[in-house]
Amino acid sequence: MKKVILKTSLSVAVAVASTQLFASGFALNEQSISGMGTGFAGRSSSADDASTVFGNPAGMSRLKREQVTVGGAAIIAKTDISNASSTFGGSNDGDMVPFVGVPMGYYVKPIDENWTFGFGMYAPFGLVTDYENGFAGRYFGSKSEVQVVTLQPTISYAFNDKVSIGFGPTINRIDGTLESASLNAGSLGRNDGKVKISGDDTAIGYNVGILVQATDRTRVGLTYHSMVDYKLEGDTKIQGSGFSVFSGSKFDASLKIKTPESVDLSVTHELDDNWTLYAGSTFTRWSRLEAITVNNKGVPAALAPGLGQISEEQNWHDTWAHAIGAAYKVNKEWTLRAGFSVDQSPTNNVNRSPRIPTGDRKAISLGAGWSPSEDMTIDVAYSYLWEEDAKINMTTSAADRAHFKGSYNAKYENSAHGLGASLTYRF
Repeated sequence: MKKVILKTSLSVAVAVASTQLFASGFALNEQSISGMGTGFAGRSSSADDASTVFGNPAGMSRLKREQVTVGGAAIIAKTDISNASSTFGGSNDGDMVPFVGVPMGYYVKPIDENWTFGFGMYAPFGLVTDYENGFAGRYFGSKSEVQVVTLQPTISYAFNDKVSIGFGPTINRIDGTLESASLNAGSLGRNDGKVKISGDDTAIGYNVGILVQATDRTRVGLTYHSMVDYKLEGDTKIQGSGFSVFSGSKFDASLKIKTPESVDLSVTHELDDNWTLYAGSTFTRWSRLEAITVNNKGVPAALAPGLGQISEEQNWHDTWAHAIGAAYKVNKEWTLRAGFSVDQSPTNNVNRSPRIPTGDRKAISLGAGWSPSEDMTIDVAYSYLWEEDAKINMTTSAADRAHFKGSYNAKYENSAHGLGASLTYRF
C-alpha cells in the first residue's frame, strides 16, 4: 500500500499541466492584455506598453515615458467528457477547472537616451483542476493546484534608433498541491483513501531579447525565455480509511522539474497610419519532460523495498505556436484588435492522463484600446479557445497490487473563454 501512496507523488510535477490554459502544456500566455487582443501575434515586436518587459525586454527602449501597466485575465473553462469507462465506476461531470484569475504588473522608466529600466511581475505557468467527488478517474488524479510567480528586474540598451537589446533575470517561485484517491486493498473501489502532496521551490532564469527597426514601418523582435530548473521539496500526507494502517503518516518527498525554454520570433508592420499587422511563431522545448522522477525519504525498506526512487514516463515533444493579428486605429482615442492562433499540444496518446487531457488548440481573439488622454490607456480583450478531442487510455495491471488503479478511458472536448483588462498610466 505504501508503494501506491508514493507512486502517486510522481504526479505533483505533472500537475502543472492544465487542460484549458491559453498556451500549450502548462504555460500561460496571459502576460499582456494588449497582446491578448491580437492573439499574442507580434508579442516580441510590438512594444506597445510596459508589458514588453515580458514580451521582449529590448522593447522598453521604444517607451519614451515612465509608465506602469497593471491588469489581469480571467479564464472560464469547459470540458465535456464522453465515452467514459472505469474499472471502479464513478461520475464524469468534467467541470474540473474553476474560475481562474491571472494577474500581471509592469513598470518601465527611461534612464537616458540609451538605457531603460523595467520591472515585471507575472505568472508564466500555472493551473487549478478540481474534479468532483467520485470522479471515475480519481485514482489517476482528483485535484491539482500549482502556480508559478515570476519577478523580473530588467534593463535595455538602444544602440541607435534601429537596434536595441534587453535582458532580465527572472526569480521564479513555484508552489503546488496535489490530491488523488487511492484504493483500499480490503475493498477495492470503496472507502477510498486520499493522498495529498505539497511542494515548493524558488529558482532563477532569464529573459533576453533583441528588437530591430528593419524599415520605417517594420519591426522584428526575437525573445528567448530560459529554462528554469526546480527541485520541489515537500511532503506526502495520507488520509482516510483507504489507509487504515498508514492513515496520518507523512513522508518527505522531493522531485526535479524543468520548465522549458522558448523562443519567440515576431514581426510588426504598420501598413499605413491606421492599420498595423502582426505575425509570430513560438518554439517551446517541451521534450525536456521525458519522465518524472521522485525521491522519497523515510520509506521503510522492509515494507516497501525499492521505493527510494520511482520514475513515470511522460515523453512530451517540442511544440510550435503560430499567430497572426491586426490592429486598426479608429481615431486618436480608440484602437481595435483581432487575432488568430494555433498551438500544438506536447502530450501523446500513450501517456496522456486525466491531469493532462489536452489536444492541439486554436483560438480567436478580439480587443480594444481606449486612450482618453496621452497619459492613460485602458485595454480590454476577449479570447475563445477550442481543442481537438483528446483521448485518455490509462490502465494498470491487477497483478501489481501496489500500483493497481484499474483503468480509465474517456474522450475530452475542451474549450475556454478568456477575458482581460489592463490600465497603462504614463508619468
